[in-house]
Amino acid sequence: MSTFKAYWNEIVNGIQSTRKGMALTWKHAWAARKSRVNQQIQDPGYFDSNEGVFTLQYPHQQIPTPVNGRYQLHNEMDDCIVCDKCVKVCPVDCIDIEPIKATGLVGHTSDGSPIRLYAAKFDIDMAKCCFCGLCTTVCPTECLTMTSEYDFSVFDIKEHNFAFANLSPEVAEEKKKLYEQFVAEKEALKQVAKTAEAEVGVDEVSEKPAAPKPAFKPSFKPKMPPKPSQDA
Repeated sequence: MSTFKAYWNEIVNGIQSTRKGMALTWKHAWAARKSRVNQQIQDPGYFDSNEGVFTLQYPHQQIPTPVNGRYQLHNEMDDCIVCDKCVKVCPVDCIDIEPIKATGLVGHTSDGSPIRLYAAKFDIDMAKCCFCGLCTTVCPTECLTMTSEYDFSVFDIKEHNFAFANLSPEVAEEKKKLYEQFVAEKEALKQVAKTAEAEVGVDEVSEKPAAPKPAFKPSFKPKMPPKPSQDA
């Protein structure tokens, strides 16, 4: 008798669980007539939206990204002074810069800062980036920023390496040779100057005029001996 009763109890429990499940399914199906409203996470009612379709048909539908979000890095090379601060502060070493010294002033940034270096290489590997934003904080000319672009998924991880250098390899090699030639000419001029000094003579070159004697020499009055006592 107990086996027969347990059999019917299992049937009743199955019917009740199915009824509850279908009731929940139909409830969400009826609420799916509405869709979730696109809003920012800082909006007061962001977490109050508990009904409607939450899944967006991406990329045809997109939620607007916050303005202060941290996404893909971008470098405005016209304002970059190649100071190397972003490389030093990066905790994951995702920025790689190869500076080239110039023989003179290259130009000026939009804020008037002088540019004295070329960037033969300025690569940012977004596959390594931890989106901490430290590089944008230390940048003195604010040329390094985080854009609102967050969808840069690729099939090859090497495509996550973004190159911002504005010099081609040929031009970069030319700038290197030009600076090496400038340094060599500068050293040659120094050697010529040293040779000229040696020919003139070390004594004549290093001879200095005698220091003039002071026109006035202070004198001190002689110290008078003490007067003898009258009692003596």
